[in-house]
Amino acid sequence: MAKTQAKKSASKPVSAIDTKRFPKKVRKRNQIPRGKNGGMQLMLVENVEHLGKQGEVVEVKAGYGRNYLLPMGLATYVTAESLKRIDTHKAKVEAIRIARLNDLKMLARKLEEQSITIEANANEEGHLYGSVTEIDIAKSLQSLKFDIKPEHVKLEGHFKELGLYNVKIEIEPEIGAELKVWVVPVTTEK
Repeated sequence: MAKTQAKKSASKPVSAIDTKRFPKKVRKRNQIPRGKNGGMQLMLVENVEHLGKQGEVVEVKAGYGRNYLLPMGLATYVTAESLKRIDTHKAKVEAIRIARLNDLKMLARKLEEQSITIEANANEEGHLYGSVTEIDIAKSLQSLKFDIKPEHVKLEGHFKELGLYNVKIEIEPEIGAELKVWVVPVTTEK
């Protein structure tokens, strides 16, 4: 009986698309959205260097998208649902960014009200034996419970003499503060 069924199917010509076996909905492939230049449109799930940031819709060559971005989980197909989801995500991220900037502005105002004193070894003429660096200033601010790292402190050069200096603290590229730093000689108690 199996031989007769094999003969029947072999003798019947198969058209390019057999409408009985494949309904119309299945016959049409899922179409990937194409961009202006004919490349595939994908939405980035993660930041990709030299391509775009998370949530952006980008156009890439089909091979790059299929063989790298999609398997690595760096991008996904563009759908109406994913666009809606990313819009709500962007709104949440923007609200968090604004709240963070407000907190950093408050920190900058507190820093402007502050002045710190750094003791250093110096000779009678006021020249330091070493120098005061960004690390020294950051440590002094951290001892006062400010979350400032040495890379936030912007100096034109290290301090090599005793005196009062105005130091720029750059917390973010658009948020900064001026801090007064006193460099005084080390006091020796006898």
